[in-house]
Amino acid sequence: MEHGAFGDQSNATFSLTEEDHTLANAVRFTLNQDPRVTFCGYSIPHPSDARVNIRVQTTGDPAREVLKDSCQELMLMCRHVRSTFAKAVDDFRTSEKVQAMKIDSKE
Repeated sequence: MEHGAFGDQSNATFSLTEEDHTLANAVRFTLNQDPRVTFCGYSIPHPSDARVNIRVQTTGDPAREVLKDSCQELMLMCRHVRSTFAKAVDDFRTSEKVQAMKIDSKE
């Protein structure tokens, strides 16, 4: 849900339900990497409320588009981390040391 972007599209607060610090901090990080962002922060209104408010202020671009771009960038980063980790696990499992130790439980 978007709040406060009725007049000036470069400033907006987005409310994400069923989320916490994990996603909010990652989105804040990617938003702060974007040169179009002048301010980004998040808050959790109450600890028992599963909701995060993310405030975005830009240099003039629509805040909604900047947030969308940052979420797409975050998805690419997660995809890269996941594939890098999977490759490292596969490399480890096929290494000679693991074969000698018989650690792999797939046998």
